[in-house]
Amino acid sequence: MRAWQIAELGAPLHVMKLVEDADRPVPGERQLLVRVRAAAVNFPDALMAAGLYQVRPPLPYTPGVELCGEPAEGPRAGERLIGTAELPAGAFAEYALMDAATALPAPDALDDAEAAALHIAYQTAWFALHRRARLAPGETLLVHAGAGGVGSAAVQLGKAAGAFVIAVVGGEEKAAAARQLGADLVVDRTSEDFVAAVKAATGGRGADVVFDPVGGSAYTGSTKCIAFEGRIVVVGFASGDIPAPPLGHALVKNYSVLGLHWGRYVAEDPQAVRDCHAALTALAAAGTVRPLVSERVPLAGAAEAVHRVVTGATTGRIAVLP
Repeated sequence: MRAWQIAELGAPLHVMKLVEDADRPVPGERQLLVRVRAAAVNFPDALMAAGLYQVRPPLPYTPGVELCGEPAEGPRAGERLIGTAELPAGAFAEYALMDAATALPAPDALDDAEAAALHIAYQTAWFALHRRARLAPGETLLVHAGAGGVGSAAVQLGKAAGAFVIAVVGGEEKAAAARQLGADLVVDRTSEDFVAAVKAATGGRGADVVFDPVGGSAYTGSTKCIAFEGRIVVVGFASGDIPAPPLGHALVKNYSVLGLHWGRYVAEDPQAVRDCHAALTALAAAGTVRPLVSERVPLAGAAEAVHRVVTGATTGRIAVLP
């Protein structure tokens, strides 16, 4: 089969190699061998390639952590499933492995590429907004990287929850995408001060909830426009700058800083993950949420796609179609 492999750590464009005659992975106990219908590109794909992610699969490995696949054998053969790949047999290949216990039915309302892009980003946004921040209808939600993979999910889910959503983006193309997603206010950080924009939009009160997958100056600015008893949910550090927040500031302004690592729920509370999937499936069926898949590339384009995602040059999600 055709599969991308990484035999040494480094930048994706340098270390990802397309192998034309790779061995088809062999499923172990409680694993499924699936034919990959679509794989979604994620920021962690690049971090993992460079050895900078908390998960470090043994070398060599096939990258790609999220997919829509069809079991090649067994009682679930032919069923469309979504979920995470069982590394080292990742999703940037014609066949991959999935955990039978965590693979979920693909929503009928979504095509393969959209379904592949639903799992990690939308589960992350859902748990951040509902489980950690307890977002309430009528509250103001500030979403950084609002046209990116996980940010676009947070915008849609914020609107579905009845919040007033402010999306911060970088550039006119991404601003247009955020408006299409339903953001009530879009702030282009390349030409506007998002702190001033949030204060103006809320009459000086600030945002009740901040969804921050960026870190760095995005986090610092958020502390300047967070409302009384607001909640900042730290989702990631796409900027590469991990803040060291002064806790005295959180004390004086009465706001909370909450961490969200969605992967922990898979191990600690798998029923919550299944419940979230049911809610997301219902929202997809109603047309309330639909992953923004901006590009669909062939398997040969996977390395370039990972590179573009990590450089921030993409809008929404890129899907790889083997």
